[in-house]
Amino acid sequence: MAEDLPLTAEDVAEIVAILERSPYRDLDLATRRFRLRVTRGEGQDAGFTQEWQWAGAGAVSDTAAAGVVAADDPLAIGAPLPGTFYHAPQPGAPPFVAVGDEVGPDSVVGIVETMKLMNPVHAGRSGIVAQVLVPDGTMVARGDPLIRLAGPAA
Repeated sequence: MAEDLPLTAEDVAEIVAILERSPYRDLDLATRRFRLRVTRGEGQDAGFTQEWQWAGAGAVSDTAAAGVVAADDPLAIGAPLPGTFYHAPQPGAPPFVAVGDEVGPDSVVGIVETMKLMNPVHAGRSGIVAQVLVPDGTMVARGDPLIRLAGPAA
């Protein structure tokens, strides 16, 4: 997890463990500094998703939503946090995006699983998918390029 988060990886793991033992599907934790939402998937969508929002911010933090620009490639969408990158929401499902697809800033282009939490990866900007750089199920580090765009959509 990113070092700028208000909770450690162990804190989030403990929250997930508590949620796993409870009958609840959702946890929405808000403090003066941040808000954390954890949601349990059901059936084939089993697992957890998380969403961070900093206090006073209008949007979810880059950990869960905004596209991270890969350090060496301004057209690449980077991994927002370390984990396993998946092209589709579940095995056998169609990928979120394919080469030639048009994406916008809020488009989900994949998910990164970290500590049993499924974190959506958003494009963060508009463009056309030119290349999927990482095979499905690959371990990635924060900032690793995942998808390259071909510039803004026409």
